[in-house]
Amino acid sequence: MNELLNQEKSIYLQIAEMIETDILRGILLEEERVPSTNELAKMYTINPATAAKGVNILVESGILYKKRGIGMFVAEGAKEKIKSERKENFKENYILAMVREAKGLGLRKKDIVSMIESVMED
Repeated sequence: MNELLNQEKSIYLQIAEMIETDILRGILLEEERVPSTNELAKMYTINPATAAKGVNILVESGILYKKRGIGMFVAEGAKEKIKSERKENFKENYILAMVREAKGLGLRKKDIVSMIESVMED
């Protein structure tokens, strides 16, 4: 969680995404404690309420859970849940837009696949 915050989106959303990314990368494992809101606030020089808002998004979505008096922990199955959600978002935010543009340019499926393969080989 040593990433820098930016101005592109709300800080609390960035906090939630950074925790999710750490789970995906295996930095935070299932049943492992995540940094507290105060630790996050200190790490990023933000208000603890902002950090809490980001953490609460993950609690509401079942990615994290609270152990009373101990802290927040990564839920079982969190990594797969995040992967599934991000794959769907990838499709919605990138693939659909790409296919629409490709159709507008008259590209065929094999042209698109060829382009993707050439980029992935680099």
